[in-house]
Amino acid sequence: MNKEAAATDAIGDNEVIARILLGEKDLYAVLMRRYNQRLYRVGMAIIIDDVEVEDAMQVAYINAYEHLSKFSFKAQFSTWLTRIMINECLLRVRNRRKSINMNDDIIDNEIHQQLPTAELTPAAQMLNAELKQILETAIRQLPEKYRTVFIMREVEQMNIAETQDCLDISEVNVKVRLNRAKSLLRNSLSAYYKNEELLPFHLSRCNRIVESVMAKITFA
Repeated sequence: MNKEAAATDAIGDNEVIARILLGEKDLYAVLMRRYNQRLYRVGMAIIIDDVEVEDAMQVAYINAYEHLSKFSFKAQFSTWLTRIMINECLLRVRNRRKSINMNDDIIDNEIHQQLPTAELTPAAQMLNAELKQILETAIRQLPEKYRTVFIMREVEQMNIAETQDCLDISEVNVKVRLNRAKSLLRNSLSAYYKNEELLPFHLSRCNRIVESVMAKITFA
């Protein structure tokens, strides 16, 4: 990484956003690279299809860029962006099934039901170590409401406040769902997992997302 790139990476989200709004469109790539891994993991928790998650990420990034002037700087940009991604993923779930709204009752009864067993996607095939394969399979089999909170809290290391803001649920619900997810996983696992190795979003994929979105907004 050169000195200029390192200096840019050290700039806070709010300053980057302010400069983008002043015309430095290229800096949007900085924000994307910061949050590609998070959006991918959150998307996989909801959709469980890495190809569709990549597509959802691009749509979410473009939506965020188009509404960047409406970002109030009161909340964290990461929370705002994550909610846009969650909403895009839930929209895709809704289009697959039936109309749903994001509130606790519907999440409990509709969105976050146990999903049918699906074939492993290319993302799962890249996890060659046996333990990681077992862990990913176990996480995929969790009901969605537990899987999503587990990914956000334990894998992405998001705090309780940000998790509840992103999912629009109570602090108690975050804690209950996380504890339930861990309890279910303990029935399947007997070893530790490493956060950085779970649902990896490799550099080549990161570059593909960034280049695709930047090509669209540069000529907008």
